[in-house]
Amino acid sequence: MDTPVGPVPRVRTRMLPSDRLGTALARLGATRSDYKVVPGLYCVGDPTPDSPVLVTANYKLTFDAVRRELAGIDAWLLVADTRGINVWCAAGKGLFATDEIVYSVNRSRLHQVAAHRDLILPQLGATGVAGREVRKACGFKVIWGPVRAEDLPEFLANGNQADREMRMVTFPLKERAVLIPVEIFLLWKSLAWALPALFLLSAIGPDVFSLSALWHRGLNALLATLFGVLAGCAAVPLLLDRLPWRSFWPKGALTGAVAGLAAALLLPLNGLLEPLAVLLWTTAVSSYLAMNFTGSTPYTSPSGVEKEMRRGIPLQALAGLAALALWLAAPFLK
Repeated sequence: MDTPVGPVPRVRTRMLPSDRLGTALARLGATRSDYKVVPGLYCVGDPTPDSPVLVTANYKLTFDAVRRELAGIDAWLLVADTRGINVWCAAGKGLFATDEIVYSVNRSRLHQVAAHRDLILPQLGATGVAGREVRKACGFKVIWGPVRAEDLPEFLANGNQADREMRMVTFPLKERAVLIPVEIFLLWKSLAWALPALFLLSAIGPDVFSLSALWHRGLNALLATLFGVLAGCAAVPLLLDRLPWRSFWPKGALTGAVAGLAAALLLPLNGLLEPLAVLLWTTAVSSYLAMNFTGSTPYTSPSGVEKEMRRGIPLQALAGLAALALWLAAPFLK
């Protein structure tokens, strides 16, 4: 679209198959670290100088979520450089911040495009942006938009007014479930060295090193680990609002203990030490992985996460070491 500052790209509000494929790959974690669009000024529809200016991050999942909801709306879309990080996380990291918003406004020469001086920013970016400082630095007033992009059409139709529901931060089952694949995918590097080590440790016994034990006991260790992974990465987010305690590490310990009991009953384990080792191992793995989910929820704070880690990690390490000791001792105490 031609403007006083030159051509401005017009973006679709309809997702193409390539967009859906990109979303799937990002959700799986394959392109998560480099899934972004070029920062700058865009438009949807046929905006005029009086059309609203919406500000968002250059993480493509965020960018797509916003443009998808603007079908039939004429608006300017100012994309800040958040290094490919979503608004909420970028605000916490100081990337979706006052200076970046001011820089984006000035760099795009928005003064020459928009006749008004209003910027609509996502509410989840409020922790990183001082509206008063933005206005002082570039002359644009910050208006806080709704939490969810899906509420933008109603927000704009209401004269940039948000009702109580638009201000509420929720975290329903659907939003929790969509995060499970990436949590599991990101484990592959850790599992790439941990699982071979478990197989090798499983081969140690009275015969010094047994290839039979390497396979049979190693397979049991692998399955026990997977039980713990599913308990921490899947059961905890799915049951988040049903599990007791506010902290995540005891939630993960509970689901891990249940998974450990199931593994002890289902796997062909020997004696008493192996089932006990499996129970401790799945509990430790699940508890640790559940803590990773603190960065994906609106329930936590940086200070709360630090406090939780100080309490949880020593207990997880103790349980994990005890599990390994029992697993090594089991062949010698049959």
